[in-house]
Amino acid sequence: MSFVCILTTLPDPATARQLARRLVEARLAACVNVLEGCSSVYRWQATVEEASETVLVIKTAQDRYADLETFLRQQHPYELPEIIALPIAQGLPEYLDWVRAQTRA
Repeated sequence: MSFVCILTTLPDPATARQLARRLVEARLAACVNVLEGCSSVYRWQATVEEASETVLVIKTAQDRYADLETFLRQQHPYELPEIIALPIAQGLPEYLDWVRAQTRA
């Protein structure tokens, strides 16, 4: 079985924690880290923007990715949310077993 970490950013810590909780409750994620205090610089609609954001690091099984992406597209407050999946090449086997168990529907 394969596993991924998904990164997304939210506008504030409260929104991020709420979304993180819903992901875990829906068994789309085993664990979500909420990293506050991120500064982002990006181009949006021909203008360079700066924003304070909160990053979510979402751990899940690869076979849950499609459902998780659909959920994020529906629940995310941004018009175009950052949703990036990074493969987990290796990890502590017992931890990955736990991720698998926590993300079973």
